[in-house]
Amino acid sequence: MNRLRRFLSSMVGRLFVILLLGMGVAAIGATLLASAKRQQEFERQNLTRIADRLQGYVNLLDSNPELRERLLAAGGPSVRPLVADARQGRADAALMGLLAARPGAMASAQVHFTSFRACLPRMEDLLPPPADGHRGKTRRERDPAFIPPRCRAVHLTLSDGSPLALALESPAVAHNGVLAVDPLFLTLLVLAIAVLAYVVARMASAPLQRLASAAQQLGVDLHREPMPVTGPLEVQRAAEAFNAMQQQLQRHLSERTHMLAAITHDLQTPVTRLRLRLENVADETLRERLVADLAAMQALIREGLELARSAESAEQRAPLDLDSLLESLVEDAAEAGADAAFEGGCGAVLMLRPLAMRRLFANLLDNALMYGQRARVRAERDGSGVRVRISDDGPGLAEHELLSVFDPFVRLETSRSRQTGGAGLGLTIARALAEKDGARVTLHNREGGGLEAVVHWPSPVLAGLRGSG
Repeated sequence: MNRLRRFLSSMVGRLFVILLLGMGVAAIGATLLASAKRQQEFERQNLTRIADRLQGYVNLLDSNPELRERLLAAGGPSVRPLVADARQGRADAALMGLLAARPGAMASAQVHFTSFRACLPRMEDLLPPPADGHRGKTRRERDPAFIPPRCRAVHLTLSDGSPLALALESPAVAHNGVLAVDPLFLTLLVLAIAVLAYVVARMASAPLQRLASAAQQLGVDLHREPMPVTGPLEVQRAAEAFNAMQQQLQRHLSERTHMLAAITHDLQTPVTRLRLRLENVADETLRERLVADLAAMQALIREGLELARSAESAEQRAPLDLDSLLESLVEDAAEAGADAAFEGGCGAVLMLRPLAMRRLFANLLDNALMYGQRARVRAERDGSGVRVRISDDGPGLAEHELLSVFDPFVRLETSRSRQTGGAGLGLTIARALAEKDGARVTLHNREGGGLEAVVHWPSPVLAGLRGSG
């Protein structure tokens, strides 16, 4: 049910339903209209046959006056003399229209519907017919639909002026009817319409899906290949606009990075001169404070440049053993005297940027050790992707701070110390590095206390598994 709901909420599903209903209604309507036309033609031909029988019998009576009495007594094909007390109903305009176009006595004939008693055959004609191989079923039982039998009273004047009143019977005739549709034909028609509607819906939504995929990849890799400018005119214009937007973003990011790099480079000389001059300050306390502020300025400039470079980095992806990277970072931290441990790996080898991933996990590990004094790292792999969890024993964060800490220059540690508070760019850089490789960084408070940073690849590009040849 959820899959059906998702399908119907998509562009493909909506187009499919619209096309299926539209083409289905049009096809069924056309089928019913054609059936109605065939039914009208069938009834017209039936009336023509009735008129032909009547004209043949009247012409026989008109051309043989000496045999007229005997012919009337014998009757004709579904024609016999009209009883005197027959009631006349509404006029049969359709049959009179056909007779009016015929020559002779038929042109002035008046036809009215009458009770069926006027057309009852003689007693011997009422005897049941012999079995015809259908187990005694009558024609009415075998055929699916009928034009019911009717009786008409016909009044006309022969060429010698003799009036003539006849009872004209039209027996029941089988026909298909307007709503009688072959089930096999209807099933094949619906299937053909469904297949065509689905193919058309997929073709119509394919450019939108390509555009959505390109936009998603652009958020991960700003230097991805441009979209191919192919397809209908509207699709080509959308692809050209998307490629132009990508070029503008690349230019703006490059300008920002170059600007920060230039600022950093140009500040090196005056900062160095300031540091040399600060060494000559006589007051030792003041000198230490000024040198610390200058060092903080240099660190802030370096981290800002690293943030810009993290989004613009053109480092190529390569197979990376995730467990080996995490183990090496934990070992380095442990050798430096930190309480860090690697609890378990997942054995996955992913297509990642090695240097970017090292900076990413180094930032997260440093945060865990700085604020939680203890770090535990483990990697796991399941049906939902690959996760790396870095846990600490710190005080954790308030719920509203779990997202705000990723914003640039947000420092939840209120001291001004560079060793404790930092510049507020570590998590910002970590998120930028992760998103460029298709991962997502989130923070969660642990039930037993402390904070847990999770790096999750929902659909990682696996290069292999450890120990799998």
